[in-house]
Amino acid sequence: MAGSQAGPLIEVRPLTEHGDLTEAVRLQKEIWGFHDIDLLPVRLFVVATKIGGQVFGAYDGARMVGFCLSIPGLKTDGSGYLHSHMLGVTQEYRNYGAGRLLKLAQREEALLRSIHLIEWTFDPLEIKNAYFNMERLGAVVRRHVYNQYGVTTSRLNGSLPTDRLIAEWHLASERVSAIVSGAPATRPRVEQRINVPASIAQLRLSDPAQARQIQAHISDQFQLHLSSGLAVIGMERSKEAGTYLLGKWDSR
Repeated sequence: MAGSQAGPLIEVRPLTEHGDLTEAVRLQKEIWGFHDIDLLPVRLFVVATKIGGQVFGAYDGARMVGFCLSIPGLKTDGSGYLHSHMLGVTQEYRNYGAGRLLKLAQREEALLRSIHLIEWTFDPLEIKNAYFNMERLGAVVRRHVYNQYGVTTSRLNGSLPTDRLIAEWHLASERVSAIVSGAPATRPRVEQRINVPASIAQLRLSDPAQARQIQAHISDQFQLHLSSGLAVIGMERSKEAGTYLLGKWDSR
């Protein structure tokens, strides 16, 4: 799978060789600034390729510029799905569609195996990524978790707790099929909105205490509204904020 957005031609392919998997480990340090304790090791990538997971790399020529890793999961009702545990693209390639190509490769391969659900966690404070998940992929959110991974060494977290939303990507749904094909998708009526100030990225570095107050308030709103039966069904962006749109949603 390949694509280009007025830039380099990005190619996505499965990773199987140890050298490529080692490069994916190195990219974790470049993208997130992880210390060794928080790195996913090569062995986990190898295991994922052996037990029904997915490992893809995004390349510009011979250079790996992004990767994704998913592992198989099992719901309490016995149904299977994929948990997309990590996806990252280097800074200079984030506006060329590499992340979307990686996700589309995940979707295509999963559907070939009759897997219809991929889930992953994401930081609700990361507005650009959240918009991508909701509006470019068609994911929905029905769950929020406080401090999912504990406080990590990633510079992107800015020492804040790792509060996370859980994205559900229903691969064969009308919503997802429409959105990934570029067609408009029907959206349920919006009943609640949750705003995230665009300044949060800078506040994480300049004023962690204030950033933590904002994070806690936003997380409490998600807990309140999601527990009442609403779901995140879309997102809007402006220069001032990212706004999560919540409404009723039925996975059927």
